[in-house]
Amino acid sequence: MESIVEFILELEKLKGVTRKVRPLGLERYENSAEHSWQLALLAVSLADHAEPGLDLDRVVGMLLVHDIGEIDAGDVMVFTEGGWAERQAAERAAVERIFGLLPGGQGAAFLALWEEFEAGESPEARFARAVDRAMPVLLNLANDGQSWRENGISYERVVARVAAPIREGCPALWDYLERRLGEARDRGWFGAG
Repeated sequence: MESIVEFILELEKLKGVTRKVRPLGLERYENSAEHSWQLALLAVSLADHAEPGLDLDRVVGMLLVHDIGEIDAGDVMVFTEGGWAERQAAERAAVERIFGLLPGGQGAAFLALWEEFEAGESPEARFARAVDRAMPVLLNLANDGQSWRENGISYERVVARVAAPIREGCPALWDYLERRLGEARDRGWFGAG
């Protein structure tokens, strides 16, 4: 019990990892714990648009653990270019440390979910990655491009980072977003980047 409590209290630190997009109607930036929670609900909500036979419980598990490495490594905006190998190494070290707090095979099971998400090869991982890439886009579309404008993120960079994984993991979601991204470009919601 003590190891589980220590693990859960360590996860509390995810609430302190600040991201670059603001929750709707708020002046503060969202944190990574909020992001993970929202992704899990988005995935469940999109279940009818997933591949038939998809294990939604595994998808939700991946989405709940995929950013835990940010406790040590911090968050980097999905639209950032470069440095991804170093970032993945830092996150891997962090998740090994944090999941190592758990007794028995629990930590190994969480690490396996994290690794599956990172590899992006299973239908569940592709769907989870599509949901993860979509959420910052959805928030920016609802916030008039807030983080795109603040961080000089161009339309081209957004599409380059999100189109393929969303199209691959949830084609219906990409069909929805593609049109809205074009509308956002026409409204000037992107940075010059």
